[in-house]
Amino acid sequence: MKNLPDITDPVFVETSYTYLDRFFLRLIRDKRDLPFIYLTLQITFTMIPLGILLFVPAVKGWWWVLTALAFTYLNTFTFKGPFGLMLHCTSHRAFFRKEYNFLNYYLPWVVAPFFGHSPELYYAHHIGMHHPENNLKEDESSTMPYQRNSIKAFSHYIGSFYVRGTYDLAAYFFRKKRNKLLMATIRGELFFVGMSIALSFISFKATLIVFIIPYIVYRLVAFMGNWAQHSFVCAAQSANPYRNSVTCINTPYNHKCWNDGYHISHHIKPAMHWTEHPQFFKNTINEYAKHDAIVFDGIHFLHIFIYLMRKRYDLLAKNFVNIGGRYKSDNEVIELLKSRVAKIDF
Repeated sequence: MKNLPDITDPVFVETSYTYLDRFFLRLIRDKRDLPFIYLTLQITFTMIPLGILLFVPAVKGWWWVLTALAFTYLNTFTFKGPFGLMLHCTSHRAFFRKEYNFLNYYLPWVVAPFFGHSPELYYAHHIGMHHPENNLKEDESSTMPYQRNSIKAFSHYIGSFYVRGTYDLAAYFFRKKRNKLLMATIRGELFFVGMSIALSFISFKATLIVFIIPYIVYRLVAFMGNWAQHSFVCAAQSANPYRNSVTCINTPYNHKCWNDGYHISHHIKPAMHWTEHPQFFKNTINEYAKHDAIVFDGIHFLHIFIYLMRKRYDLLAKNFVNIGGRYKSDNEVIELLKSRVAKIDF
């Protein structure tokens, strides 16, 4: 258990701009998103060409293997987290200005498939369904009906998304009569599946490396994240963002993935810019204490997931932030955490 520390997570700092910076600033809506431009360029000129090379017949033998390893490393360990959370941020807040709106299709339709994303499916699921339903009964990705420290429960949770996740999302939009998002879901998934089948006739092994494995890994990582973000739910106030989510502060993950650790404030103000979350946290700290919010220092969602699966409440309690001196011992914190992971029947 820790006292509230100083916040070291990234915030916007005004700086001088190069000529190239100023060129890109004319294209984007918010100057604070300039790092997204350079991340996009890095992916476009490193990882994507490697993925394309794997389909070139002249690349074979050990050259193909080395190219596949380089692509997989960049995809999985270098860019997957930053890209996924850049897509998240630009889904909530349009990236490019209205007059350059066509550029807003580049990330979801060109870059995202290389990370296993079906075009438009992320936007439909996250913006169209998850936020409006807030992890409650109508949320097709709700964690509430599961025992959230159970490997068996998580296996059922993730398995259901591999088998019928897109169908359930489409059925949700059909029930809600949200036809535009329904068509976006179907269109994006059919595009990805059709593309993967067509490319398999050119080279199945390249398609496996470039699209199919990233598809499997992305969905696993995404729902591990959602599981951890919404593991500690207060049954009596399950719609309260302070009581159905967590916040992770002072972790390198926040520097790499655009302050994604601030999940409570993200559900309170979904369109808040990623650079504003640390200050909002400090400004509203009394609300976190008032609502018995769960905040961790120095760890992120993957740590939470692993600690829960191993039932290492001692490690969770060690990194728990005792805002306002609410708890007297780690044992009290452990009791709180255990009470928040129990299955909640709808």
